[in-house]
Amino acid sequence: MDIFEFAIQMERDGRQYYLDLASKTSHSGLQTIFTMLADDELKHEQAIEQSRSGNCGMTETAVLESAKNVFQQAVEFGEKIDLSGDEEALYRHAMELEQKSISFYLDRVEAEEQPQQKQLFVVLAEEEKKHYRLLEGLVDFVNQPNTWLEDAEFTHLTDY
Repeated sequence: MDIFEFAIQMERDGRQYYLDLASKTSHSGLQTIFTMLADDELKHEQAIEQSRSGNCGMTETAVLESAKNVFQQAVEFGEKIDLSGDEEALYRHAMELEQKSISFYLDRVEAEEQPQQKQLFVVLAEEEKKHYRLLEGLVDFVNQPNTWLEDAEFTHLTDY
C-alpha cells in the first residue's frame, strides 16, 4: 500500500467513525458536528486523491466556527444534552485518532520532497488539529457537570 492509499484509507476510517458517532447521539447539535467532521474527512480524502493525480489543492474548512454556532444555539435555547455516560470515552478515542492523523501528516511533511504535496500535508495536519481542538472542547463540555463545583466561593461564575 502506497502512502496515498494509506492516507485515503485513514480518512475513510475517520469519516466512518464520525458517522457512527452521529448515529449514536440523539442530540441534533452533536449530530450536526459529527456530520461536519465526517464531511471534512471526505474533503481530505478527495484532496489526497487529487494530489495523487497531480492536482494539489485544498481549502480550509470552517468546522470550528460552525461547531461554535451549534453550541451557541444550544445554550441560547436552553437545550440539554442527554448523555448515557460512554460518550466521553468515544470522544477521547476520536481525539487519539486525530492525534495519530496529525503525527502522520507532519511526518509526511518532513519526508515529502514535492512542494505541492508537502503543502497538502501541512494543510491536512492543520485541519486535523482543528478536529482535535473541537473534540477537546466537546470532552470538556460533556464533562463539565462532573467537574463543576458548587461553592459560595464560586458564585461569581456563570451558571452551568
